[in-house]
Amino acid sequence: MRLALILIVLMLALAVAGAAMAQTTGLKRLTLRQDLLGFEAVGRLELGARGYCTGVLISPKLVLTAAHCLERVARGQIGIGDMRFRAGLRDGEVVAERRAKAAAVHPGYRIGGLMTAWNIRHDVALVELETAIPAATAAPFRVDRLPGRNRAVSVVSYAKGRSDALSWQGECRVLGREAALFAFDCDVTFGASGAPVFDRSGGRARIVSLISSGYREAGRGIAFGMELPAVVELLKRELRVGRGLAAVARAPGRLPAANTSPGAKFVRP
Repeated sequence: MRLALILIVLMLALAVAGAAMAQTTGLKRLTLRQDLLGFEAVGRLELGARGYCTGVLISPKLVLTAAHCLERVARGQIGIGDMRFRAGLRDGEVVAERRAKAAAVHPGYRIGGLMTAWNIRHDVALVELETAIPAATAAPFRVDRLPGRNRAVSVVSYAKGRSDALSWQGECRVLGREAALFAFDCDVTFGASGAPVFDRSGGRARIVSLISSGYREAGRGIAFGMELPAVVELLKRELRVGRGLAAVARAPGRLPAANTSPGAKFVRP
């Protein structure tokens, strides 16, 4: 299924989702240190001298993000060590900062490919940090499956125009879910790639998806993500056995000509 077809399906979903969308809340900038409490594990993943995505700790040494954020690394345009994770970045201050040691993208992700349903479903990567960030400094989040249908979710992200501090959307809605894919009405744009989508329905928030791609229409965000538990476990195994970005970049048919930049999976309808 091509992205254009996904958009058509989503527009049909929007026609019947008015009541749910009315509950969507605006963005809150997490400016003060106390605003950041509980979200310290979300940070800006910086990709060389230019470009960034949002990432989130799922263990003291592992950052979860979108696979398309690492395309320049996969092509050898920047090195693994040129990535750094800045946990809780707000106006130049960080809770913790670490360089990357290793990384792996989902082996099913087609580097440089169109954001078909296939690529969105596999648009997941893990970055291993050189040294751990203590849980007492930034407590990692658990990855889980989203229960039920049409639930409220929450997103914390950096993005174009708001790259200096996290923004929190306390409530947006799941517009649809099908074959391990989600559609959300969350307010996201360039830079929000890799942002965690949280289920906050019980206890501490749990990561149930990542922002992969999306678009804006009439000031409203539409975003796409994937189910996570199985793909995250696969990526952990990839890192454990040493299969990382170099192996993906050499895979036949995977390496197109080359100028995709991080965050470029957001489109106009």
